[in-house]
Amino acid sequence: MAGRYAAALFELAKEERQLPRVEADLAAFRAMLNASEDLRRLVRSPVISAEDQAKALGAILGRAGSSPLTANFFKLIARNRRLFAVGDMIRDFRALLARERGEVEADVASAHPLSPGQLNALKDALRVQIGKDVQVNTRVDPALLGGLVVKVGSRMIDSSLRTKLNNLKVAMKGLG
Repeated sequence: MAGRYAAALFELAKEERQLPRVEADLAAFRAMLNASEDLRRLVRSPVISAEDQAKALGAILGRAGSSPLTANFFKLIARNRRLFAVGDMIRDFRALLARERGEVEADVASAHPLSPGQLNALKDALRVQIGKDVQVNTRVDPALLGGLVVKVGSRMIDSSLRTKLNNLKVAMKGLG
């Protein structure tokens, strides 16, 4: 279901030559969603009426300076009671956009936030390895202790310290 909504928004934005604007609007909304527990509650709550969700989103998107196309999309999914899936819709839209640009998405988990230099070095290394431009989505996972876990499509590269320590623990149990 999320893929159909994302595809419809993508095609409409492409037709109206607003892909970069809609991409920026969705990224801004995703950042607001990640930062605000109240907004997450508004999006996920089945108790809040579709009309109230649409009104609240209209106000939020108006203050954020979202394009009319993006605002109408959010009002539509609120009216259709599909707002709970907005995170998946944004993810699917980004995947369609990456495919259109010939890019690949990589999800990277690190123990600490990556510096701009580290992020650029990672993008360059992935570009050389994969042969395409790479859009990197980062998140911090302190449980990794150090290193990175990189997922590109179905491939996963786990160079985290946690995994290395677990492998060492398993190897040492086998010796005893």
